[in-house]
Amino acid sequence: MEQLVQSRWRHRSKIGLAGVALAALLASSFSASASFAADQELIVNGGFESGTANWIVNNGNATDGGTLATTPDATTGAAAALITGRLTTGSGPMQDLTGKVQAGQTYTIKARIKYENAASPATKQFFATMHYGGGTYTNLASVTATKGEWATLSANFTIPSTQSVGTARLFFETPWASTSTAAGAPATHLMDFKVDDVSLVGAPPPPAPSKTIEVVGKNPGEHNPVISHKFGADAFGFVDNGRVYIYMTNDTQGYAPDPTTGISPQINYGSINQITVISSEDLVNWTDHGEIQVAGPNGIAPFTSNSWAPGMAKKTINGVDKYFLYYANGGGSSNVLTGTSPIGPWVSERTSTLINSSTPGVQGVNWLFDPAPLVDDDGQGYLYFGGGPASTSFPAAERFNNPKNIRAIKLGDDMISTVGEAVVVDAPVAFEASQVFEREGKYYLSYSSHFGGSDFGGNQTALPGYPGGGQIGYMMSDDPMVWDKSTYQGVLFPNQGQFFGAGTGGNNHQSVFELDGKYYFTYHAPTLNKRINGNTTQGYRSTHIQELTFNEDGTIQQVVGDYVGPDQIKNLDPYSVLEAETIAYQQGLATKKIDGGSTQFGTNAPNLVLDDVDNGDWTSLSAVDFGDTGAGSVTAKVKALVAGGKIEVRLDDRTSAVVASVDVDSPVGEWGEVSTGLEGVTGVHDVYFTFTGPTGQNLAEVDTWSFTEADAAPVLDVVATAGSRCVAGKALLTVQVTNNDAVPVKLMIDSAYGSKTIATVAP
Repeated sequence: MEQLVQSRWRHRSKIGLAGVALAALLASSFSASASFAADQELIVNGGFESGTANWIVNNGNATDGGTLATTPDATTGAAAALITGRLTTGSGPMQDLTGKVQAGQTYTIKARIKYENAASPATKQFFATMHYGGGTYTNLASVTATKGEWATLSANFTIPSTQSVGTARLFFETPWASTSTAAGAPATHLMDFKVDDVSLVGAPPPPAPSKTIEVVGKNPGEHNPVISHKFGADAFGFVDNGRVYIYMTNDTQGYAPDPTTGISPQINYGSINQITVISSEDLVNWTDHGEIQVAGPNGIAPFTSNSWAPGMAKKTINGVDKYFLYYANGGGSSNVLTGTSPIGPWVSERTSTLINSSTPGVQGVNWLFDPAPLVDDDGQGYLYFGGGPASTSFPAAERFNNPKNIRAIKLGDDMISTVGEAVVVDAPVAFEASQVFEREGKYYLSYSSHFGGSDFGGNQTALPGYPGGGQIGYMMSDDPMVWDKSTYQGVLFPNQGQFFGAGTGGNNHQSVFELDGKYYFTYHAPTLNKRINGNTTQGYRSTHIQELTFNEDGTIQQVVGDYVGPDQIKNLDPYSVLEAETIAYQQGLATKKIDGGSTQFGTNAPNLVLDDVDNGDWTSLSAVDFGDTGAGSVTAKVKALVAGGKIEVRLDDRTSAVVASVDVDSPVGEWGEVSTGLEGVTGVHDVYFTFTGPTGQNLAEVDTWSFTEADAAPVLDVVATAGSRCVAGKALLTVQVTNNDAVPVKLMIDSAYGSKTIATVAP
């Protein structure tokens, strides 16, 4: 952190804190080569009429802090922002402009600023500053305010064409002073101040490339990767009430394929601050619950920047079921959110990270990440975390074979605190991704092994039986806190590149869960990325599942990765409302959140819909059991976006005969239900929904599917007997019908030689 502060100070000294240097900077913005942006307002709630919405206190450094509120003392409107209790000179109102500004463009910034502290100087300089991530801070504009009077800050500035804008956060501050200097003279450096009428006018970048994956990424009949309309890595499987929930690092967040080549730049892990959640009861039909905005300025825990490698646990506290979602805040710390269900809503009960450098027992661990929880049968919670380069104090061979870079610690009864000191997990050739599950009184810890190199003692040879690079090893113990090297059992899963070929190797991250009496193993591989781009992949990973089997002595049989995946463990019941974002296989579709709750999962659950629905796109449900009576109708809840759309229903294959065609004839732009009858759809079938309509347009959004059962055929007490005899050289067929029911029946007799109808056979 000291290095960050110094880097920031040096960067600012080059720009110049004095008005003359700043004037020179602003003058350069008006050079003949400047490219002025189009006239668009990029600041949201710049007048603070919606309170402090979209604003937080700048937290670029760990020492930053303050309280942001509104005040009726405004230049226009009813409110302005008031920042009090500032801990550093950089502590001021901040708005995240990431994704709104672009390098090489010129913008106009305006704001009104006022301070009134009686003990403060008669005048004070204020800055509008952009934080581009890391230690890169650039002063955009300055004004010298007179105490007690509103000052106007106004300037044009150009973002250098070489400047990365992957992070762009605008905030207001006073000239930099060290923390100790500022604390010694708070009236001079840390005075309260007000901000109003903030404006940033310019052109945002062009629309982001479509993230929709157009290829068939999961072939019908195959169950890996588990989903094909988005990516997801570091999967953690968690079972609740017969349903498995998978929590994943949102690799899709940085996916930006080139519109021409279809190839995205390499994944940027530093930009990932969301977690993706999917769930299933059968391991083939997966419901997309969308992304949780965990970290970042607008995140549930804005004091964290990233959300990688999630872990999930449940515990009953004071008679109430609570859910705990753990995640890595980059490599430097780990944190936890609390929810009321496996899909939220989520809150952060903490205001600082759960695992960090001050946690007892973490000394010698470089990466305090990959938190994986375990709640034992007695309710005691544990957390496993850590990884990264081995301590340089170890001899080279020890750094390679036994780096001691993973830790285990007890959690408090509240599951959001730790108890005691973390203990060493001496996992052979360990790198990251520790996870523990319990089976028949034994605890199993799996982890991902490192790839060697200078971080692990240079060129070394693993001890016999130890894992090679990028493999999943495992240990067995009688105690969830005892993991010495003697508990190592072997390789649970070789590197995924061994199974899926060129472009699919690399690190891995796994979990184990139990569903309906069987155990399953999750891992990731860039197989969807490979199906999009071929053997040259860009690091976008997809979750896979395989069944996990055990030997009689409790050891695990080595897992073999494949596209087939696990069996579907139960048929899908169609006679309740199904979210349309429940998908077995699909092509060309995306999902998005809309307002309101989920029809299937409740009003507090996020509601997603199918989106980017083009002519020829399709989705499907696997092994739908319509029963002996069969389905009588199918209904879709849709919002038509154009006229003329249809949904065609097919069975067992996306090119089979159409069994129903649903006209999407609800009013354009409005939600409505469209339906049609079905006949003869009985038994178990895969169901395919194919969308047709005007080419090149987004046809509709689809929220839910539902089927109704056909009316059962009436059962009548009618007896028919037939006989034959020869009369005058002719065969005579006789039929006798006795109607024992209470209603008349119609009689139709049909044979190869003729037919006869009797309109009414009386009771």
